[in-house]
Amino acid sequence: MEAYINWSGGKDASFALWQLQQSGEVNVRGLFTTLSEAYRRVSMHGVQEVLLDEQARRTGLPLKKAFLPENASMEDYNRIMNEALEGYQREGIRRAVFGDIFLEDLRAYRESQLAKAGMEGVFPLWKRDSAQLAQDFIAAGFKAVIVCVNDRFLPAEFAGREFDAAFLADLPAGVDPCGENGEFHSFVYDGPIFSSPVPFRMGETVTRTYAPARNGDDCYKKEDNCFQEDGGEEEKPLAWDTRFHFRELLPV
Repeated sequence: MEAYINWSGGKDASFALWQLQQSGEVNVRGLFTTLSEAYRRVSMHGVQEVLLDEQARRTGLPLKKAFLPENASMEDYNRIMNEALEGYQREGIRRAVFGDIFLEDLRAYRESQLAKAGMEGVFPLWKRDSAQLAQDFIAAGFKAVIVCVNDRFLPAEFAGREFDAAFLADLPAGVDPCGENGEFHSFVYDGPIFSSPVPFRMGETVTRTYAPARNGDDCYKKEDNCFQEDGGEEEKPLAWDTRFHFRELLPV
């Protein structure tokens, strides 16, 4: 089977790629990443584009990028993704790989969008135990650093930590060991999928707060938001109190 992998540069995508390379059942022909158009950083992770490029170079796989406008809506995202899917179809690729583990609604959304383009999803980590996956990732020789944490779940001190046994032991109760609910994101800098480690040095920790996406008339769009304010159907700005702590990684 010919496929591309949705590549964030984090541990789940990395481990999914390695699992497929080990099994030989799927031929992953390339990496695909969405980045912020304004800041040239990996979406949600905040990793600089140059470090993404270094990761890809060490996998030996070609990397395709899609750039999202600032404060992108779901319409923006779906349009950009559809363009990417059409490009892969022209190359004879009909399958997309994801590192999702257990979020049913997310998988259903992905499969729905793929079906519209005549494509299928591949989920090599699906329904595997998160705690065991985290341990298997470390045991396989992967090395990763935490680059982003959601302030609703973890304090800023977790940003910049190594993803190792000590990190897992310090996670508060209710936080998924793989961060599947968006608690944290990682950058993989070494492991069996790379020809050599990705060099970097630690920068500062930056905290950012994000507002909901807006539609054309500058109103908040309920369907684009993770958090909504109770209060009926009346159109009004929604409460938005989510903060993220990013640990800057600097290329060497």
